[in-house]
Amino acid sequence: MAKFRIMFMILLLLLLQGETNAQVILDENLIPLNEKDFHNFKTPHNTTLSFFYHLREDNYDLKAASEALTLNETNRKDAEKLSAKLKQVFDGNGVVVRFSEIPNVADYIDTLYSNQAKFFFDTKKLPLVYLEKVGGEWKFSAFTVSQIDEMHKETYPYGTDRLLNILPKMGNQVYLGLHFWQLAGLLLLILSLFVAHKLITFLLDKVFLYVLSKLGYGYVGEKYLLPVARITSIYLIVVLSSLFIKLLQLPVEVVASLIKVLNALKPLIITIVFYKIVDIVSLYFAKLAEKTQSTLDDQLVPLIRKTLKAFVVILGTLFVLKEGLEVDIVPFLTGLSIGGLAFALAAQDTIKNFFGSIMIFIDKPFQVGDWITSGDVDGTVEEVGFRSTRVRTFRNSVMYIPNGKIADATIDNHGLRQYRRFYTTLTITYDTPPELVEAFVLGLRKIVENHPSTRKDVFNVYFNNLSAYSQDIMFYIFFQVATWQEELKCRHEILVQIVKLANTLGVRFAFPTQTLHMESFPDKKSLVPAYEKEAAVYSKKLQEFMNKELLKKDD
Repeated sequence: MAKFRIMFMILLLLLLQGETNAQVILDENLIPLNEKDFHNFKTPHNTTLSFFYHLREDNYDLKAASEALTLNETNRKDAEKLSAKLKQVFDGNGVVVRFSEIPNVADYIDTLYSNQAKFFFDTKKLPLVYLEKVGGEWKFSAFTVSQIDEMHKETYPYGTDRLLNILPKMGNQVYLGLHFWQLAGLLLLILSLFVAHKLITFLLDKVFLYVLSKLGYGYVGEKYLLPVARITSIYLIVVLSSLFIKLLQLPVEVVASLIKVLNALKPLIITIVFYKIVDIVSLYFAKLAEKTQSTLDDQLVPLIRKTLKAFVVILGTLFVLKEGLEVDIVPFLTGLSIGGLAFALAAQDTIKNFFGSIMIFIDKPFQVGDWITSGDVDGTVEEVGFRSTRVRTFRNSVMYIPNGKIADATIDNHGLRQYRRFYTTLTITYDTPPELVEAFVLGLRKIVENHPSTRKDVFNVYFNNLSAYSQDIMFYIFFQVATWQEELKCRHEILVQIVKLANTLGVRFAFPTQTLHMESFPDKKSLVPAYEKEAAVYSKKLQEFMNKELLKKDD
């Protein structure tokens, strides 16, 4: 209710500033005193004066006004009605005709639009209405007269033109500079808008939301669809206001201001509606992204939402300027096209990064959470933006890399690995007998085969080298895990099992040393351990290790 009170006060202030039926802005000192000058059609100035002066409330003469029309045998009998309708077309479209600005030259030529003996009042609002010189006299052209009925229906559509004859019958007493029927119609309009607002609000809050709740979309309806529906209802009210405000025949400057405001509100409300719809579209894309394994889709959704909202705001602003405020945006757009080259040269790095981000989203070389390596970059991807990609390094610092640079770089994506390789060399001392080496290698293979996260079809555990100070066993396996933390856990488990196996079998790991061998002294025990020469002894120990460490996991 407060909104309508404010609207009424603003409208009342505008009305008090206007003058009833002040269609023509006249300087009373310039009005000709000779009555014959009101029937003079030698110039556009005189014709305009003759037509509108005879349609003033204090000098209303339809017959005299109709002399300014170019008539034929078909429409001559309806000349007075056509004159009244043409005046209503001017009033309804809020076209202000300023008498002092009409050319007072008999040989006037329109050099801006037609290069002919024509005068247009307003090429934007009334492009079909113009004066034309025929036979030495300036009159409303035959084409304009033929279009009066059609323009009248467009100005007062859906049968609202009938109210123009009904409302004045309510009374012509003047209050606050307005006729009684105008004040009554204004109050009736505000009351109708208030009732329509309440009715639409009830239908949306109760009926619409109730239906959505029954269909299982209560949350989506209340959070996303209901705001869009409410704004759409405001648009309907603005449309109704723009239709019925013309019927009140208010001062033309007031009508012109109100129409300009209402015309600006229409694209503004539509912009807000589409701005809200972007959230609904983003919600749909977010649901689709949740169904995919890639986390890059989740990162793409907010970027799409921000881009669409920016596009809607820019496009909506242009429509508000052009359609609502009647600002000529062609020079602005032309300036943008001319300055586009300079802007592109100045912002070529930004444009390169923008297209680099597009290539990242198309090719998907990595996704959020992947561990990547590229040159000096080594870390986990946290966010992919339109300009740069944010990578968290293993030092816990953050690196911002331009997307244009990433698009041209070689990227090693560790996050796309199906298996994680673990390769090491187990060095054992030279005094280890071959039988023990065989048992140790066999035990290592059993450890790999029994671990739940190792790849069983491909692994290599072999005695493959004799180095300067050790016998080397290659230990080359793969873990089937998703993250680096899981890989470290598996490494820990495998290495612990290897140490336990070595302790059980009596295998000693070698390290770079120099050993000086002395002859045995009496009553002194040699430092070289005494190994069993039978392979069966090591096989038995290996079986004991398996029973104790490996097979117990199957129980």
